[in-house]
Amino acid sequence: MDPVRNPYAPGAGQRPPELAGRDRELQQFDVVLERIARGRPERSLVLTGLRGVGKTVLLNALRSQAIGRMWGTGKIEARPDQSLRRPLASALHMAVRELTPRHRDPDRVDGFLGVLKAFALRSAGNDAKLRDRWQPGIDAPAATGRADTGDIEVDLVELLVDAAGVARDVGVGIALFVDEMQDIPAPDVSALCAACHELSQQGLPLVVVGAGLPHLPAVLSASKSYSERLFRYVRIDRLDREAADRALVAPAEDEGVTYEAAALDALYAATEGYPYFVQAYGKVTWDNAPTDPIGADDVRMAAPEAEAELAVGFFGSRYERATPAEREYLRAMAALSDDTHGVVPTSDVATYLGRKPSSLSPARDSLIKKGLVYSAERGTIAFTVPHFGIYLRKHATV
Repeated sequence: MDPVRNPYAPGAGQRPPELAGRDRELQQFDVVLERIARGRPERSLVLTGLRGVGKTVLLNALRSQAIGRMWGTGKIEARPDQSLRRPLASALHMAVRELTPRHRDPDRVDGFLGVLKAFALRSAGNDAKLRDRWQPGIDAPAATGRADTGDIEVDLVELLVDAAGVARDVGVGIALFVDEMQDIPAPDVSALCAACHELSQQGLPLVVVGAGLPHLPAVLSASKSYSERLFRYVRIDRLDREAADRALVAPAEDEGVTYEAAALDALYAATEGYPYFVQAYGKVTWDNAPTDPIGADDVRMAAPEAEAELAVGFFGSRYERATPAEREYLRAMAALSDDTHGVVPTSDVATYLGRKPSSLSPARDSLIKKGLVYSAERGTIAFTVPHFGIYLRKHATV
């Protein structure tokens, strides 16, 4: 098989050639955009799931839908311990710039940009030295008295309400996309929930679309009790058999290549429908297959190479980030977990290691912060990465 024509794309956030199994989510978001455009009430959207299930890919696809409807859009990737002010200001600046050529009142746009600049400049304190002040690149003087109190909740509510007003003037909306949403600092999560609540109450055309790990709903609920009713939560999971087959077959058919049924059986058994694994195994199988059609023997020959690549790039790179104490905790989880759900009681981890649960809290909390595990529910812990337990049992000894 010609490796140059290999259609598969196993990359972080990289859109596969066939976005299989996500038709329902795309159709639902089209409805959300249309309802908001007509002034109908709609909730913001939150996508949750394990790593490698395609949350970022879907987030980008939803953004493309908003762009197709001439909405203003912006995207950020949240980071632990980083305030939303700077990245959100940049994303909102981009969104409004997309709307500016269609706005009839340049002064109104300039007025909003002044508010946006004032919001951004509050990322540094009033007593910060000039060299420490961030310049957001907004070509308008900073306004005063709006979104500049320094209280992130007050300021964000005012900012997003004003942004939505600019979009409404043009007859469209603004969509803000937030990846790794669980990493937003607690005060900023509370502020974002408050802003979304105000937007919903006023029926304004601005929607937030977030994506994050499975415990993201708990993060939002801890910040505002009404967040459970504020967002529509969509769990993004592995592909069913039909969708996984389509993700492999459709791109191959475009290149004039087919799969034997036994090959598809073997690939689904190896990947269990996790989108990243589907692309990784598909790519290596293609490169190793000598002729068309691709058969089960080709999959078996390619499997060790695919596993080796995943062990280094997908699993190993994450394991290397853990300290010795954290690795001990991960190995205990792997020994105790099954390969279907991977949820383990924290008390069982402590018993397995012969330690008091309280002594393991620092390691567990650090692993959660690093995004390697999450608390599925009180008293339990689980891997954020599918098949991580299998990898640890095979490869992680120290």
